[in-house]
Amino acid sequence: MEFLSVRLPELQDKMAEYLNNGACLGWLIDPIERVVSVYRPEEVVERLEAPEELSGEPVLPGLVLSLAAVWSS
Repeated sequence: MEFLSVRLPELQDKMAEYLNNGACLGWLIDPIERVVSVYRPEEVVERLEAPEELSGEPVLPGLVLSLAAVWSS
């Protein structure tokens, strides 16, 4: 738990770097807090509390990621 909180700023910076290099979508999943931060270019980071699934729409049509296994671990 402590490991993730120490690394969180580093991971957030890495997500910003990915967007700056052309990524169109990024998910930063915190399995301890059950929070997902959704990164999109030129948008405010969206914070989702314990979503059951994530959709890749419209960037990745048809992609749906179930988080049941993530939250149960």
